[in-house]
Amino acid sequence: MLGLYEGFPRNVQIISHFTSSISDKSLQRALLQICHELNTKTLRLEDVGSPSIPQCSVNLEFGIANGDSFSFLGNEETNKSLRAVNTQPLQIMDLLCLIRYYKTTQKGKTPLRFDHYMLRFVFDKNSANIQVFHERGPTHVLPDEIATFMTCKINEHFSKKILKLTNVS
Repeated sequence: MLGLYEGFPRNVQIISHFTSSISDKSLQRALLQICHELNTKTLRLEDVGSPSIPQCSVNLEFGIANGDSFSFLGNEETNKSLRAVNTQPLQIMDLLCLIRYYKTTQKGKTPLRFDHYMLRFVFDKNSANIQVFHERGPTHVLPDEIATFMTCKINEHFSKKILKLTNVS
């Protein structure tokens, strides 16, 4: 089933609750487009979280759940997911987020160990929550930082702030 990962962990590190001023369909479309765009960008570590490594860049890779696996959100998978959301918005959208770290030196870029996160977006009329689970890796970006980063990216996507934090647990 698109958007739902059967093995999503019950013990997440953080849950951020939000109110939303747009429809679930519009929010999900924006989320898919943002993940697709981020898959092609290199960012500075401080753009995503607290800079624990100087001169570090990151590449994020997002995949959407489909039953017991995740599919990378390239052009084809993003378009397929957008069509599905247009037909019937999802109640849950599980995403795999890999954060690849690269230390920049005079000799070039050196790859470091990367983080595996699972993100669960739960949608309800006029509200949503993000559940974050750190599966493995060095945790250079903390679970609350990835939730904040995604929220900021969603809000930047629109001309006005559409997600407002109500609670963190």
